[in-house]
Amino acid sequence: MLCRLGRYILEEEAGDELLLACFGLCGRMCDLFGSLIVEVYTDVKTLLSHPACTISDSEVREKYDYLMDKADKLKASRQDIEKCFPKGVRSNVCQYWINKAKEIENEAKEFEDKYEKEDKRSCKWVYRYPSYKLGEDMGKKAKQIEDFLLEGGNLVVGSSSGKPLKPIGRRINRPLDSEWMPSVHKDTEEKLISFLRDEKVRRIGVWGISGCGKSMIMENLRKNEDVIILFESVIFVAFSGEWGLKELQDDIMGQLKVNVEGSPNMPEKARRISEMLQRKQCLILIDNFEEKVDLDKILGIQDNKKRCKVVFASRSRGVCFSMQADDVVHVDRLSPDDAWIMFKELVGEVIDRFPRIREEARLVVRECDGLPLLIDMVARNLRNVTDLTYWVTQKKQLQGWESPLQGMGEALQTLEFCYDSLSDPSKKCFLYCALYPEECQIHVDHLLECWISEGFIHEKSFREARDMGNSILHDLISGSFLARLDNKKYVKMTKLLRKMALKISSENNNFELVVKPEYSIQNQEWHKARRISLMDSPLQELPVSPDCAELLTLFLQRNKNLVDIPKNFFRSMRSLRVLDLYGTGIASLPPSLSKLVSLKALYLNSCFNLVDIPSGVKKLRLLEVLDIQKTKLNLHQIRSLIWLKCLRISFSSLIRVNHMKGRVSDFCSLEEFCVFIDSPQQWTNNVVDQVIQEVAMLEKLTSLEFCFPDLFYLQLFINKRRPWNNNSNFTFHFSVGVQDSSHSLLRDSVDYPIRNSLNLVDTEGADKVFATDKAFAEVLKETDIFGLIKQKKVPSLSSFGIDSMEKMLVCLIEECEDMEVIISNNGRREAVLKFLKDLYIKNLPKLRTIWEGHVLHGSLVQLTTIVIIKCPMLKNVFSHGLIQQLHELKHLKVEECHQIEEIIVRSESEGLGTNALQSLRNLELVDLPQLRIILDDSFKWPSLQKIKISFCDKLKRLPFSSENAAKLRRIEGQQSWWEALEWEDQAYKQRLQSHFHPQPAPI
Repeated sequence: MLCRLGRYILEEEAGDELLLACFGLCGRMCDLFGSLIVEVYTDVKTLLSHPACTISDSEVREKYDYLMDKADKLKASRQDIEKCFPKGVRSNVCQYWINKAKEIENEAKEFEDKYEKEDKRSCKWVYRYPSYKLGEDMGKKAKQIEDFLLEGGNLVVGSSSGKPLKPIGRRINRPLDSEWMPSVHKDTEEKLISFLRDEKVRRIGVWGISGCGKSMIMENLRKNEDVIILFESVIFVAFSGEWGLKELQDDIMGQLKVNVEGSPNMPEKARRISEMLQRKQCLILIDNFEEKVDLDKILGIQDNKKRCKVVFASRSRGVCFSMQADDVVHVDRLSPDDAWIMFKELVGEVIDRFPRIREEARLVVRECDGLPLLIDMVARNLRNVTDLTYWVTQKKQLQGWESPLQGMGEALQTLEFCYDSLSDPSKKCFLYCALYPEECQIHVDHLLECWISEGFIHEKSFREARDMGNSILHDLISGSFLARLDNKKYVKMTKLLRKMALKISSENNNFELVVKPEYSIQNQEWHKARRISLMDSPLQELPVSPDCAELLTLFLQRNKNLVDIPKNFFRSMRSLRVLDLYGTGIASLPPSLSKLVSLKALYLNSCFNLVDIPSGVKKLRLLEVLDIQKTKLNLHQIRSLIWLKCLRISFSSLIRVNHMKGRVSDFCSLEEFCVFIDSPQQWTNNVVDQVIQEVAMLEKLTSLEFCFPDLFYLQLFINKRRPWNNNSNFTFHFSVGVQDSSHSLLRDSVDYPIRNSLNLVDTEGADKVFATDKAFAEVLKETDIFGLIKQKKVPSLSSFGIDSMEKMLVCLIEECEDMEVIISNNGRREAVLKFLKDLYIKNLPKLRTIWEGHVLHGSLVQLTTIVIIKCPMLKNVFSHGLIQQLHELKHLKVEECHQIEEIIVRSESEGLGTNALQSLRNLELVDLPQLRIILDDSFKWPSLQKIKISFCDKLKRLPFSSENAAKLRRIEGQQSWWEALEWEDQAYKQRLQSHFHPQPAPI
């Protein structure tokens, strides 16, 4: 009875008076009923053993403190997520989490009030149940918050190092109900499969800009039929930025079903993983690396060279190589056609049903910039929407960046995290690129000079600053912030990254950009902006005297209709550092130019009408870079700028002046000097002689680009000065004879560490001079790119002194009408052209063979590209001895050589080693009407991926079978040729059919 009464009191939370009365009653009852004391004692002991009576105040306090700690963390996480995902860019899931977090925070606040009330209650020792119940509920709430915080981790990745929160990379879905795959992803997957078949390749890096579809490719690779056949086991890990190496190891061990008992340390886990990998042919796919991770420590695969391969993805090419990738594959953006297909399938049939929506859809796709992630986000937001005004609004938001639509903002947020990982100088350099218009090809030299002039790079010399700029550029390209074009002199910024850069700069008062595709800039924008770009606009006039004391850069390039600049236009621009007027129609510069006392770079090139520059230009004492190529200015007009470090000028500007009034040698600070030859007819012996002697006197010169009329003047220069002897950093680009544009194009297209080039055009007797004169031999020894154009009476390249070509990387031989042999071995015993990478042979009417005589071991061993065009006397490309040297040859093109019957001399093709042409990936044979055979079927073609056969009508059989060319994935040719091919194995033809891509027939 007593026990039941006590439980009632505790459970019903009776008041103090009732409780004391009950205990008093109990005491009197004990006096009256002594025989029941033992039973009462037992009941009371049972009562006091209830958890409500055993819990202490300190334990309740601990649960309260733990709950408050979790509540504080939840609040901090919510605030971080709200900051990381502003209202305009939040997904529905993200907004739901934030709302739910606020609810839980309010519930935790209620517990705080309850605890404070309970803590003040009197006689807590008499009844414990309320405290017990409160402690139990607080513990449950703390556990709920703990689980909820883990859900928040799926929205953002926190960093204990104070780095900004990063949105998790969103998986890109395939178009609904479709097995379609973008062609660029299909090509990438095929490249990866070919690498996985290559026994020499153990680690492969996949890199590309965030949102380009790397994750989609990795997931597709896991399910690829070839992968399933090649490997017994495939491990796929989507690496999260919040993980450490421990979590990565544990995930891999779990998928491998490795015993993890005993919580072993990292080396022990690596040992167990390594043991498991030794037992099976295993492929490990790891997605989303942001920084270098030591895979050897995680997987223990230093000695596991046989059975395990790893493919990992990162946005950075540098990260891939730092993780010891044997080869890397770049994931490019989607083609316009593929982007349209993907968008259309995701949006649904509404596009085909309504023509006006289809028009808007085309414009929306264009703004997605070929990024599958953005296409996926935007398309799903517009799926089956028939409201045309909504489409128009979404398009405008996508084109802008002030209030981006859902999806675009999420993509920008992902890219901003990548931006935050850059160094401060790299951030500034990246943001600066947004000054150039959309899809603009940005000239690398111009970009680097602007970075230097703006003060983003601080080095002692101009050369050192340029080198540092190239290093930053390399990092931006490797990190997918910029893309290098086929012409290596240019880079490009994608639309989405440019939008992000404009967004970031708009939030940074110290880096505000005003970029106008059309001239609509307001007075207050002149006053506020630090950098203004009005490139390629229909600009005809400028404001009379804008107030822009903070302006640092002004781009006015290619405004052909701008013919006049107001005389006071520059009056308030005392801070201006970069002024670009390239390609404008101006005839003169105003007197206020003298106010630009901070100016460091001035570009006037291709201002064809420019004849006058004010004398006040002498006040520009900080000016370092001046480009007046293709203007009518002369050296006399700029004679006061003796502090210039980089000068580009036309040869015509040198001959328009009396050399007593303006001499090249007066520019004593010049480090880089470039002379553009307008026309060879302008050459006069006395002017050329004078200029060359003055150039030789420039002691600080580190780079010279010059065209010499003939060999005599080149000899004059090198006799006066041989800068490469005293300055290992000296670079030159010399042409002798007529300056040839094809040579400069070749120089700009290669991706090798090129410093020096030499081009000889129609120079009679050049071979004898270079072979016998030590001074000329020295020039050739320092040459990386060598061009021989229109040389007469030259029998071979060897005639120039093959010993002097030890550093040569690229060689172009074109229109040399008497050349019969490229390399002639007349009794030599040492290897030649050991470092040559690319060999271009064009229009040699008498060429019989590439190599004559015994082929020296070690010669041409690094040659990767051979292009042979219009050599009508050539009957075969390789001899047996030559092909054995070409271990690194990757690209072979033979075109319009009408006598070629075979690629390799048939009598010498037997007995070729397994390493012959082992690296050849691309083979292109065009317009070879006599070609009958490439090689016999026994040849392995271990690396061949693509072959193009066009107008080779006598070639009836391909040298491929089920036993070779395992990596071949693309065959191009005319449909009629393909159908006429002869096959021993029809089943193999059917297998190759899917790789055949018909080319259009000739018109």
